[in-house]
Amino acid sequence: MLCFREKKTVFSLLLLICTFALIIAFRWEAANSSTAVPTAAEPYYHGETGKKAVAFAMNVDWGEDYIPQVLSVLEKQEVKITFFLTGRWSEKFPDVAHSLADAGMEIGNHGLKHNSPNSMSYDENKADIASAEEKIEAATGIRPTLFAPASGERDDQVLEAAEDLGYPVILWSVDTVDWQKPTAEVIVQRVTSKVSDGDIVLMHPTENTVKALPTLIRTLKKEGFHIVTVSEL
Repeated sequence: MLCFREKKTVFSLLLLICTFALIIAFRWEAANSSTAVPTAAEPYYHGETGKKAVAFAMNVDWGEDYIPQVLSVLEKQEVKITFFLTGRWSEKFPDVAHSLADAGMEIGNHGLKHNSPNSMSYDENKADIASAEEKIEAATGIRPTLFAPASGERDDQVLEAAEDLGYPVILWSVDTVDWQKPTAEVIVQRVTSKVSDGDIVLMHPTENTVKALPTLIRTLKKEGFHIVTVSEL
């Protein structure tokens, strides 16, 4: 028979073992549950086709005066690209927006008012994307299926809101920085000096972008590149 002191020692040891077991169990559960938490899909910066294909992504929240010229160049070169439109621009210039759809261009979502997505909550981002979608569809007759966040901002709540609305997030791998109004020659050089298969080339409707497009398209075609929409890429 164990004496009281021996029983107390055994009980203490058992209690200590159980405590360690519980600590280990809790840590294991925490570690595994943290890795199991789903995260939003990462943005697309480029694709991989193996066919020397590149996509032009033109973000539009201004520059409507240059859109007809952009379309003229694209139609002459028999090229289709992706236009990411803001909701407010689509609502303000529905005829111009509709002309993009009529020309067979791919239409994407660029948010409602080009506000900073990173400064908005998950719910605010979701409402912003959904409202833009409604206005873009009303103007073009097309429901966009791709989302390009303003300024390329991609905090977690931005990605999660887009994913929950069924939107892949599109960024870029080659930037013309044409909004700073470089010359047409600089725009062409910025693209052709670094472009490779699968790149997404970011641009905007500016005067010098219009001037650069014919040379840029001819140069890329001469080098064996196919210019496609973002979804094709």
